[in-house]
Amino acid sequence: MFGFTIIALGQFVSMLGTGMTRFAITIYAWQGTGEATALALVGFFAFGPSVLLSPIAGAIVDRANRKLVMMLSDLAAGLMTLAVLGLYLTGELQIWHLFVTGALSGAFESFQFPAYSAAVTTMLPKEQYARANGMISLVESASGVVSPILAGVLIGALGIGGILTIDVITFCVALLALLVVSIPQPERSEAGRQGQGSLWSESGYGFKYILQRPSLLGLQLVFFGINFTSTFVWVLMAPMILARIREVETLLPDHDAARAAEAVPAPAG
Repeated sequence: MFGFTIIALGQFVSMLGTGMTRFAITIYAWQGTGEATALALVGFFAFGPSVLLSPIAGAIVDRANRKLVMMLSDLAAGLMTLAVLGLYLTGELQIWHLFVTGALSGAFESFQFPAYSAAVTTMLPKEQYARANGMISLVESASGVVSPILAGVLIGALGIGGILTIDVITFCVALLALLVVSIPQPERSEAGRQGQGSLWSESGYGFKYILQRPSLLGLQLVFFGINFTSTFVWVLMAPMILARIREVETLLPDHDAARAAEAVPAPAG
């Protein structure tokens, strides 16, 4: 549990940085285009690869060293953030750059969560599973709440470049946490031996396993419905708030409007 706690703290710090970057990128995309479509496409390219690659990612995680997979995933995502930071500081960052780097980051992140969640079964006894799952949920929820607050407080002082720099540092913290902890490989279970085969057959085995269990399939469909419909709300929320801020600024006196505009730095270039 001590080792798992170290990993969870490292992931919490990393997810804080990732959440702060998404906050900053949302503002940058809105300032550059003023269109909700641009924000929706940024989210689409960031999460789309995870949807497509998750079945294959799970099969690869079962075959590979889980600690190594988590480290490579963090490293690749950190390099993508570093690329965005370099483009921003040189004034070359464009919207399509966010699409490409977001897609690559999403592809690597699709390996992160399967390896992270599967590590629970190899590091802890069964009586600690509920506690560990609670910690994973706490890390996800807390980072989702805290990261926008931190980004909102810091972006006025540090700018988008400063937020991206913090994100790169948080990836290093997550890598350090993984380096100091041992994650054992699991023994092959009977269900695992039944599903053993090629990469494609193992990827499809998860779907077969769910389809053979109606209650599990129903639960998955409920989650699918909630996530699918809530996406419309989250895509529109940021443009609605930012558009409202712009309307308010037009009603303020000139000096107040200028002061409000200074709170959000203009995009480079």
